Amino acid sequence: MQQEDVDKMPLEAEAEKQENPAKAGLVTISAPSELSRSVIFLDREMSQIAFNWRVLAQAEDKNVPLLERLRYLCIVGSNLDEFFEVRVASLLAQNTIDGELAEHPAFLATLDRIGKDCHELVARQYAVLNQEILPQLSENGIHLLRHNDRNEAQRAWVKAYFEREVRPLLTPIGLDPAHPFPQVVNKSLNFIVSLAGKDAFGRGTAIAIVKAPRVLPRVIRLPDHLSDGGIALCLLSSIIHAHIADLFNGRDVLSYSQFRVTRDSDLWVDEEEVKNLRQALQGELQSRQFGVAVRLEVAKNCPENLSDFLLEQFSLDKDRLYPVDGPVNMVRLSELVDHVKQPNLRFPPFTAKANGKYAHSDIFTLLGKQDILLHHPFQPFQTVIDFIRSASVDPCVVAIKQTIYRTGMNSDLMEALIVAARQGKEVTVIVELMARFDEEANINWADKLQRAGAQVVYGVVGLKTHAKLALVIRREEGGVLRHYAHLGTGNYHPSTTKFYTDFGLLTAHPELAAEVNEIFIHLTGLTKPKKLDYLWLAPFALQPQIIKAIRNEAKIAKSGRPGRIIAKMNALLDESVIRALYAASADGVKIDLIIRGACALRPGVPGLSENIRVRSIIGRFLEHSRIYYFRNDLQHDVYLASADWMNRNLFRRIEVAFPVLEKAQKKRVISEGLEPYLKDNVNAWVLDSAGEYHRKKVRSKQQSFCAQQYLMQTLGSLSEDS
Repeated sequence: MQQEDVDKMPLEAEAEKQENPAKAGLVTISAPSELSRSVIFLDREMSQIAFNWRVLAQAEDKNVPLLERLRYLCIVGSNLDEFFEVRVASLLAQNTIDGELAEHPAFLATLDRIGKDCHELVARQYAVLNQEILPQLSENGIHLLRHNDRNEAQRAWVKAYFEREVRPLLTPIGLDPAHPFPQVVNKSLNFIVSLAGKDAFGRGTAIAIVKAPRVLPRVIRLPDHLSDGGIALCLLSSIIHAHIADLFNGRDVLSYSQFRVTRDSDLWVDEEEVKNLRQALQGELQSRQFGVAVRLEVAKNCPENLSDFLLEQFSLDKDRLYPVDGPVNMVRLSELVDHVKQPNLRFPPFTAKANGKYAHSDIFTLLGKQDILLHHPFQPFQTVIDFIRSASVDPCVVAIKQTIYRTGMNSDLMEALIVAARQGKEVTVIVELMARFDEEANINWADKLQRAGAQVVYGVVGLKTHAKLALVIRREEGGVLRHYAHLGTGNYHPSTTKFYTDFGLLTAHPELAAEVNEIFIHLTGLTKPKKLDYLWLAPFALQPQIIKAIRNEAKIAKSGRPGRIIAKMNALLDESVIRALYAASADGVKIDLIIRGACALRPGVPGLSENIRVRSIIGRFLEHSRIYYFRNDLQHDVYLASADWMNRNLFRRIEVAFPVLEKAQKKRVISEGLEPYLKDNVNAWVLDSAGEYHRKKVRSKQQSFCAQQYLMQTLGSLSEDS
């Protein structure tokens, strides 16, 4: 294929067809430096909440199968949990003096905006559950039964279940000086109970706390003979509600409510002071469950005196109280999805199309002839696992090196590394212990790897190792050592690779693979990294190289030739990159940004960003790929990366961006990872200059186009070009 053929990509024409989103009436700005921060940058927290509104829209979309709509509701719940555990907790921690919140007007205004939007989001989330999802599930024979919905036979079964499985595990705590308010675990299900009369010792203890057993499922399925031909389910919270009075013999229960507290879950370890990071982190994992409270959820009908009592115990003001019309932990409703097997209520089955020539060829022989570009989940991650597995048993392989950020509790890939270590190969694994919410799994794998004989290191103090790299060193004909590498945009996690879109490159390119080895030497030996000609490494060169590439497009545009940038990532928040994009826009560079989540760049402002368009894609798969495209006078520079354009990625993490060198593979990345998403009018949301997202609509006489659906249907036919 000729270079000019690559230039004839549909994305160029697509950019020209898109309307300019700049709005009439806005004041034209002569220079970004003249603007206040609030004009130049959108608010990070509000942008993150806006992302969850877009996810909630999937739950409201009647074209989405019913169980998938419920799953989206659960995802919103999970996202909000993390938002409070990390972002809100961080804001509060930064603005607390001697345990008291600072009275800075700007900070209080930010908290107020977050609170109002989150309360509105949660109210809508439960309205969708109660008014749409649960009634439609019932119409399909799937009944989530509250106590009043259950018939006599069902109530009898639930009572027996309570006596047999639940009551023995409950420990109600009546509060008095000898029984103070108990430690409440982060995000656990609990009940507060108001009691009348006196206890067995003649005292008037009025409040009791009941912790729900964490070992029990939150969704319980009733026997089929009690389900009227459908599926009958009930929540553990409902079972405890129905029988909570049985725990207080001789006392009258006046009122009660379920509740759940969300706590600050960021781990803090002084990495400069500790002698053993793993041991220090193991201790911190326990304390995470009891961090500072940041949110309290109660049942909607919780009496005010009980919610006020809880707020006082957790040192929270009323703005951080969330009364909900349903279970306080909606995330647990994902268990309901697992109980139902009706395929018509789910997305149609999708199986990644394996490339036959990969399956029946020796992977190292194949890589000696060509690179392999993989696009997950449309192409199976199994190819990467097979790469490591083959290396683990290949007698010619002398060493394997790999970074691990997230890999899960069960991993064939990690087991292959253990096999390699036991066979005497030099196995080096850089395990990131500070991978948020995956710390325990990573500690367990680090222990197993070390016991197998692998060399395990924990990256660089103060910097998370977020790069996705694997290296195999093989002694081949003539005793020559040859390097084979895998570089990716996503984690080595067997589950997420089925639901996240990511690119991976398997290569034996001598210089590229050698630079991967240099990065491993840098990370394990803590040496100054050598100058890299192919890879952009954070925190040293990634940000300067991105800025340099952006400015190069601006220089080209100022000279009268087309300047073009397309970037796809999870978040865009770094101010230095945003300012460079604004400057490039002012110089005439056409810029398209596909940002799934938070975006602080304000597009379409005349004089500032009128040449920049921003869209977000929310669909069946989580868009996770990081792609940087620079037209560069028809050179079509394409980089894949582990890094979003966020300050933490560019300056506080070990990240790698790597070039796609072969022309056919450049075309694949453009035609699969960028161009379809610029055409999408089904799952696309467009960001306007006011910071609002609007769902892209199919115009009259225009065909609908869904990028993910297109890739599922057609990608297999592209395999010969890989």
